[in-house]
Amino acid sequence: MENLVKIAEDVLTSCLAVKTGEEVLIITDDSRKEIGEAIYEAAGNLDCEKLLMVMKEREVSGQEPPKAIAAAMKAADVVIVPTAQSLTHTNARIEAAKAGARVATMPGITKEMFSRGAMTADYNEVEKLTAKVTEMLTGASRARIEKDGYVLNININGRNGVPSPGVYREAGKCGNLPSGEAYIAPLEDGSDGEMIIDGSMVGIGKLESPLHMTISGGKLRSVTGEKSENLDILLKNEINGTVCELGIGTNEAAILNGIILEDEKVYGTVHIAFGTNTSFGGTNKAECHMDGIILRPTLYLDDTKVIENGVFLI
Repeated sequence: MENLVKIAEDVLTSCLAVKTGEEVLIITDDSRKEIGEAIYEAAGNLDCEKLLMVMKEREVSGQEPPKAIAAAMKAADVVIVPTAQSLTHTNARIEAAKAGARVATMPGITKEMFSRGAMTADYNEVEKLTAKVTEMLTGASRARIEKDGYVLNININGRNGVPSPGVYREAGKCGNLPSGEAYIAPLEDGSDGEMIIDGSMVGIGKLESPLHMTISGGKLRSVTGEKSENLDILLKNEINGTVCELGIGTNEAAILNGIILEDEKVYGTVHIAFGTNTSFGGTNKAECHMDGIILRPTLYLDDTKVIENGVFLI
């Protein structure tokens, strides 16, 4: 516990720039209570006004928290969220940021992840690369992912890239911790092709064999592979099955471990997600937000090859 508290102090000061007297709200669930309590203690050590709220675990990522928690998030200066499922793409998180809160979400965080891997990165370097990739996403009209002979074309025209550098020091800034990605909301009807997901997938974890996905008109039409039945929620309706995100990992210290919080940050990977994207420039509000990691992809933004077989060329 002592080690967790020390790491939490470092996170609060270096990534969130907490100040004496600020109201720091920790939102956790029954499965991550020990991490939440460590952050709560750390906030006290930094002489903050600390608050801890514990809820039952959400059923899926993107599900809204209870109303009382959503209201508290809007009133705090800093919100940090170690939970099993993600609150990143919820209205509660959006409204908290609009109200000026600095929000760090930590979906799926474990005690092990707190002290190794992506959390140990040089976040100044992560911030630089993330900014460069974000600018390229914003300036591009289309993206193309190539992997093992499969191609997925994605229309991103007119949408803005979003940085998640792991540094949220100004009012309204928010993202994941650990972090290191740039991402964008594609046009909801603008993704077509086939793709292999071979790293990890929300709802399954680290993959032992690839998933094959067929996408047309921006919607997931079929998914096959081991444990693909775990993704039935994506085929329940077209809203859930909408391709809602293209993301690019920029954290050299991140390790693929089956937990999407860190997996989607792995340097040189690309991920696509299905479901909700209203929190970062899209229009699709679904029952879920589920990411899949593509290892060693080749990625083009317009005609610029950004990544070749998992190696950045920029």
